[in-house]
Amino acid sequence: MLIFMQIKYTFWEKIATPLFFGSLFLMLLVFIPGLGVSLLGAKRWIVIGSYSFQPSELLKLTLAVYLAKLAANNKKTKAFYFPLIISAGLIMLQPDLGTTVVIAGMAMLQILLAGIPLGYYFLSLGGGLIAGIILILISPYRRDRLLTYLQMTVEPLDKSYHIRQILLALGSGGLFGVGLGHSRQKYLFLPETATDSIFAVIAEEIGFLGAMALLMLLVIYVYKGLKIAATAPDKFSYILAAGITSWVAVQTILNIGSMVALVPLTGIPLPFISYGGTALTAILAGSGILLNISKYKDEK
Repeated sequence: MLIFMQIKYTFWEKIATPLFFGSLFLMLLVFIPGLGVSLLGAKRWIVIGSYSFQPSELLKLTLAVYLAKLAANNKKTKAFYFPLIISAGLIMLQPDLGTTVVIAGMAMLQILLAGIPLGYYFLSLGGGLIAGIILILISPYRRDRLLTYLQMTVEPLDKSYHIRQILLALGSGGLFGVGLGHSRQKYLFLPETATDSIFAVIAEEIGFLGAMALLMLLVIYVYKGLKIAATAPDKFSYILAAGITSWVAVQTILNIGSMVALVPLTGIPLPFISYGGTALTAILAGSGILLNISKYKDEK
């Protein structure tokens, strides 16, 4: 973040195309035996020696940069959907519906701000929603997650186990929490405590007030990001700042929303908090770009 903060944002516009297509190439590498690794039925990581890397996290940032460049160059409407469809298709092959929703939400906001005709925009938005519903219905595990979300009392030791354990953690925390390091749910009961379910552990240990304090920090980040976008010096920085901010916002909504049973469970990390080097590096890099854009707001 500190390094990217010092690089003028215009640099990213110059290299947006090779960055984006390079990240697409990395996405293809996860399907190559020996490089890509399968974990819990998903192929999302490249492993070289003891180092693992998740290309889809890098793709979030490079897609935001590439769409901002297209908007700055006043490209035609169709040009915006090509990179989004290719990116979403590669991510769904892994498969990873949660990340697909994040990049779709980010990209659709950027496309809207780019100034495409509203009729065309809402038509594509409706098509995307229909495609998402179809992807859920044709996949047994996604369909089970949706049915579990609709009927949480069904099969408490099987399909609804995860969400029930999350809700137990949230309820156990009360107002002030059970104390740092004293979560009971994270031992043996709550799955994926360092990644997807970390908010539930936080809420149990520092309570409702602590969880709300964390949520407010993320809300402040989004507010500041939108403020930077609103005062950005040109169209490229405006669309890019909005894209990075919406990336954090959508990911936060999906993660915490699934923790409090507002949306079906998704395997999405909580920004800045969940374990995962690639996710944290990508989001800090994006934050560095945001901070650099904020330096030039007076030039508008």
